[in-house]
Amino acid sequence: MTKISTFICMLSFVAIQAQTSIFDSLLQKNVDKTGRVDYQSLKNNETLLDNYLAYIQNNEPTKDWSSNKKKAFWINTYNAYTIKIILNNYPLKSIRDIKIDGKTAWKIPFVKVGQKRYTLDQIEHEILRKKFNDPRIHVGINCASVSCPRLWNFAFTEDNIAYSLDNLMKVFINDTTRNKISKNNVALSEIFNWFSKDFIKNGTIINYLNTYAAIKISEKASIKYLTYDWSLNKK
Repeated sequence: MTKISTFICMLSFVAIQAQTSIFDSLLQKNVDKTGRVDYQSLKNNETLLDNYLAYIQNNEPTKDWSSNKKKAFWINTYNAYTIKIILNNYPLKSIRDIKIDGKTAWKIPFVKVGQKRYTLDQIEHEILRKKFNDPRIHVGINCASVSCPRLWNFAFTEDNIAYSLDNLMKVFINDTTRNKISKNNVALSEIFNWFSKDFIKNGTIINYLNTYAAIKISEKASIKYLTYDWSLNKK
């Protein structure tokens, strides 16, 4: 690698760190430990979010990025744009109230990355789920709803994402407001139903739960799914 290319890579790294820091700071200031979001405060500081989105719009993952770096980028992108579409329509009671030309928030191609436009669904299903084959992405991305896994108050990075997603899955599975687990009975988030294929690639859903659950669940345990609360996850 030449000195010039090395220098360019260093500048790119610094730029990524700086922009991710902006998003990280916004999350730390406006998201509490339960995942509730102060959308009004974010609305008042929307310029900072727009600065981060401008970085996303002018950059996209390249072939030399590691898998973890790409995964962090796309999860942050999903979450940042989810916040943006909430702010664009705030105040509202639920993300499901958003409709533009008959399309839901997940079907609107408003996400700009590099020279392309995406929907939230495309990022989730065609990029994150399809390319990374990691069920933990379901605790990384956030749908701005009460029953969603908590929106965490930090941005993902190449260095923290592997540990963070593992920890977040553990917290989510043992969160009694989202999953109710005992040895012989489990009442689970609908996420485990909607995306069951993601969780049973290496065994049963009980096998997956037991990787993280504080209580050892019987293989014969009965399973049901809880009603999903789509109310906005606001403070």
